[in-house]
Amino acid sequence: MDTLYTNPLATPQDLVAFRMEGDGVMSFPQGRLRLESLRPLSDGQAANVVLWCPEDFPEDVRVEWDFWPVREPGLAIMFFHARGRSGEDLFDPALAPRSGPYEQYHHGDIDAYHVSYFRRMWPQERALHTCNLRKSHGFHLVAQGPDPLPGVMDADGPYAMRIDVKGGVVTFSINDLVSFRWRDEGVIGGPALAGGKIGFRQMAPLIGEYANLRVSRH
Repeated sequence: MDTLYTNPLATPQDLVAFRMEGDGVMSFPQGRLRLESLRPLSDGQAANVVLWCPEDFPEDVRVEWDFWPVREPGLAIMFFHARGRSGEDLFDPALAPRSGPYEQYHHGDIDAYHVSYFRRMWPQERALHTCNLRKSHGFHLVAQGPDPLPGVMDADGPYAMRIDVKGGVVTFSINDLVSFRWRDEGVIGGPALAGGKIGFRQMAPLIGEYANLRVSRH
């Protein structure tokens, strides 16, 4: 595989070009990115944040990163193949502003896939851990699989997260254990998405840490 992008996410300089949507803060107390919201849980969807990588990537890629859950409850998501609904750059000023509320991302001006992989916000999510793949525009739940990540109390990271997209097939793995594999036939939510940006999303009050972001071409 050809490496397209690497970023250790270890210092503020590594994140200079990244774009935060919502009232979030980045810190590096362990030499890796720590992401958290500045707003209280009582602010609801307005408390959630998205942190976008500035690079654009092609359609057949592998996206890898290391993850540590630090504080729960909450929820962690990775967006990928994100772009405007007419193919615009994700940061095109003609697109509606985004500030963290989830509806702006699944029923706004953008298309994207999103994997939710640490779903610990609500009691039913904590009772049965799953990873979900959604496709937007729309809020289409297209695949679901088991989540092997422990809760914060028992977590001993890093956990190796991996998304593979090849020929319209999306595969998600944690520590090389496949959670789900799904082929986008272009039936749900329009044609298969191809290329664009990736971004980390957190649902407050989750605190998560991230390192070693890598993107390769299949």
